Amino acid sequence: MTTTDPRALLTDMFRAAVASAQPALCVPPHLPEPPKGRTVVVGAGKAAASMAKAVEDHWKGPLSGLVVTRYGHNVPCERIEVVEASHPVPDEAGQQAAKRILDIAASLGPDDLMLCLISGDGSALLALPAPGISMADKQAVSKALLRSGANITEMNCVRKHLSAIKGGRLAAATKARVVSLVISDVPGDDLSVIASGPTVPDPTSYADALAVLEKYGITPPQPVMDHLLAGRDESPKPGDPRLERVSTILVATPQMALERAAEVARKAGVTPVILGNALEGESREVALVHAGIARQIVEHDQPAAKPCVLLSGGETTVTVRGKGRGGRNAEFLLALTVALDGMKGVHALAADTDGIDGTEDNAGALLSPDTLSRAAEAGVNAKERLADNDGYSFFSALGDLLVTGPTLTNVNDFRAVLVL
Repeated sequence: MTTTDPRALLTDMFRAAVASAQPALCVPPHLPEPPKGRTVVVGAGKAAASMAKAVEDHWKGPLSGLVVTRYGHNVPCERIEVVEASHPVPDEAGQQAAKRILDIAASLGPDDLMLCLISGDGSALLALPAPGISMADKQAVSKALLRSGANITEMNCVRKHLSAIKGGRLAAATKARVVSLVISDVPGDDLSVIASGPTVPDPTSYADALAVLEKYGITPPQPVMDHLLAGRDESPKPGDPRLERVSTILVATPQMALERAAEVARKAGVTPVILGNALEGESREVALVHAGIARQIVEHDQPAAKPCVLLSGGETTVTVRGKGRGGRNAEFLLALTVALDGMKGVHALAADTDGIDGTEDNAGALLSPDTLSRAAEAGVNAKERLADNDGYSFFSALGDLLVTGPTLTNVNDFRAVLVL
């Protein structure tokens, strides 16, 4: 092994994963040829502004447009307007931007090109309620879903059926050729789920959305229930002729990010074991699986001999029952801390590649074999904090939060469990 600093290696792997999805590198190779008519850029997501900047820097010819990104994720552009809005709960700024984007789409003709820049979290940012639904209604449903433990596919199924722009409706609104460049942040790179698929067919239905709410015991505002039960103006389905002029390109994915991190591990003399790029489930349960594999490596050098690192991506969920702070990565890492119980030789990092774990100011956190003992010395009880969904405060008390600021991209969560 060529490295003697486990934390430095874990951090280097995370940075490599994030770098693999930087728009300046992954967008330009996929830009289409200019059209006969106008080229207009629209888009939404945490990477939307940085993607727009990458287009501006490499586009030959006239260019205009509008993209919406999260507050604090702006990148100055000269020809493409950038609007900031709220995530994960939508706001009026996102609604106004979405309405303008839909109007732009409707104004374009067959000789024009609508270049759509789609990245993770675009669903909340591109917030245009369907007729009869208010922004307050959408906000109430969003908050309930975020606390319910619903996975991203389920949440976006509901969002698509409360929207006038998502679920293929943006592409259906234009006569222009549509090219979507997409950075994936969802398990399986499902285009209909990424940012709720504004330019691709939607295989889900109003009935599916109602089933999600019922599954999690969510009673929505009456206008939402009325809208879902009425089932009018269903989202465009596969084969819809309105989407024939659409082409979609994945420019960055969670798998690409894990492979880049694996390269860093190999160069350090550590064997990478990629468990999967699309892991889902409750954060604390996913942590138990990782802990079990780590223990098998420590005791039996299986499925790989030490030194090795378990790498995984995807999007876990947290069913919030406590009153603490922290996102799904802090929850995963705190559950892993409890499960490992101070096991020697095991270090870990869990973080969101967008730089924001949930709604906090950290990307994630770091774990080391002495995490529990240091917590005990600081008077911090790991099991109590886990019961209160308080991973942020636990790792903050130890100085073990990973703070990067917005990374201006997003290929979902990154987890690395290093066994030495």
